Amino acid sequence: MNEKKIRHMLNFKDYSSEELKRIIEKAIEIKKNPEKYSDILKNKTLIMLFQKTSTRTRLSFETAMTQLGGHAIYLDWRTTQFRIAEFIDEIRAVMRFGDILMFRALKHELLQDAARVATIPIINGLCNKYHPCQALGDMLTMVEKLGGNVNDVKGRKIIYLGIANNVSNSLVEVCTKLGMKITLCVPEKDPDAQDFELEAKARATGLYEETTDLSCIADADFVYTDTWINMEFFDEKGNVVPEFKEEFERRKRILMPYQLNTALLRKYNSKAKIMHDMPMHPGYEISREAIEHENSIIFDQAENRLHAQKAIILFLLGKI
Repeated sequence: MNEKKIRHMLNFKDYSSEELKRIIEKAIEIKKNPEKYSDILKNKTLIMLFQKTSTRTRLSFETAMTQLGGHAIYLDWRTTQFRIAEFIDEIRAVMRFGDILMFRALKHELLQDAARVATIPIINGLCNKYHPCQALGDMLTMVEKLGGNVNDVKGRKIIYLGIANNVSNSLVEVCTKLGMKITLCVPEKDPDAQDFELEAKARATGLYEETTDLSCIADADFVYTDTWINMEFFDEKGNVVPEFKEEFERRKRILMPYQLNTALLRKYNSKAKIMHDMPMHPGYEISREAIEHENSIIFDQAENRLHAQKAIILFLLGKI
């Protein structure tokens, strides 16, 4: 008798449009009726392994498990034996203690290694190449702003400004699979994140474009940006670390014209909703005025990580 194959969410490559739609629709239902799901994961445990720090990922997953009747265990890579032991041995042991694992990793290869020996479902909480949880929270937010029906995103348009990266990769996947147009308005791409297969499949849908022409925001329904300033560029006092000064200045020179600000929106008469996955760096990829603008839905995105995470967990555990 064959054992049922364990399903993971490392990216969206093996997810159909219908499956993504089902997850988002479940997130909408859970958000409206949280009490209905208050003990659905009673006695279930989520292990959260953080090789890379976070705010929203930890809060959303830990709160999600609490509100679903389960329990979440937080593991900081730096305070475990992952630092001194073979990864493959530690991760196999870790999975013996829970029902599902969320792993926020520096490199996608570690997630793939974990999946090869997995005994429980694995969720990619972010890596250098993908951020599927963020993309589903973003899509949930856009669906809400368009009236609440997933089908309403078809033919709509989102513009992503700045530098192509792990966040834009997952956003491209979910948008094109659900029929939404997405344009990357970017002068460069993070080489550590680039996925040529993903880009080729997205182009084949006819829904994906790349440009450096900022006028593309004129008819956008949503305009999105993400950080292009690495946190390691700064010391604890907010000063640029000398060894990163050259790269910091290079990025500012190339990317400041792509800052999401109210002047840019006015220039092209854009009525787009403003999005950012956070953390934000006002004065760099986005202005404070854009953050506080009446069209900003940034904090709705942040909250919707919670509801999307609930649906992801339930989907992987076979509860929907």
